[in-house]
Amino acid sequence: MEESDRDKIFLLVADLTSPEQREGALLELSKRREAFADLAPILWHSFGTIAALLQEIVAIYPLLSPPSLTAHASNRVCNALALLQCVASHPETRTLFLNAHIPLFLYPFLNTVSKTRPFEYLRLTSLGVIGALVKVDDAEVISFLLSTEIIPLCLRIMETGSELSKTVATFIVQKILLDDMGLSYICAIAERFYAVSTVLANMMQVLAEQPSARLLKHIVRCYLRLSENPRAREALRQCLPDSLRDATFSTALKDDVSTKRWLSQLLYNLTTDVVPPG
Repeated sequence: MEESDRDKIFLLVADLTSPEQREGALLELSKRREAFADLAPILWHSFGTIAALLQEIVAIYPLLSPPSLTAHASNRVCNALALLQCVASHPETRTLFLNAHIPLFLYPFLNTVSKTRPFEYLRLTSLGVIGALVKVDDAEVISFLLSTEIIPLCLRIMETGSELSKTVATFIVQKILLDDMGLSYICAIAERFYAVSTVLANMMQVLAEQPSARLLKHIVRCYLRLSENPRAREALRQCLPDSLRDATFSTALKDDVSTKRWLSQLLYNLTTDVVPPG
């Protein structure tokens, strides 16, 4: 990036602390965040910047119930969320982001149920921040998320959200399951396991009518990981959807080698008591 562009970035970051300049700065920085690798540390370490982003988030809370979020307000707060996703993604700022418990500020957005476009965009962008945290395998991230209500929030979105929101929420649950701590947590209590498996089964019913190869891939991976836990494996022998045992999804999986392999491994795991981890 040229020196003049760097200077522009610093000026825009400074503008975030000005109520008059903030909206324009949010828009410009969210557009440029991919092009500037060091934006996250600058955002985090600049005076007042994170506080300004949190002000944008908190300002939306009164619009959540009763639902009165406009497209303009949704776009503005989503620009702020995009910058927080940048901070969550960066190795230098990820732990600082967690230690400040900033993800908790997003949970009211994930807890909304309105299906209007402004709310759907808000949920999807908020999921993107959590998705950025789990994308890198980090036990610290999983430990933090397990101490919060992220799993029930994701499960609700997996049942009621748009296809894209369902996909991101399922990806988050998948990444939690892929961590040993996450798998143990979900399988430690029958109610937790059945909460997850019931939602997955309900999603499979919908997919039988409205196939989505991308969403199916994440669901199969969740089931495969669950099958690596002895107690969950025993339960899955009884409750795995028939659509995963028959040819319901043969067309959807025709060109998806990895998901077909996961499904074959899942079905094999349910026939044996000796399952290799991973």
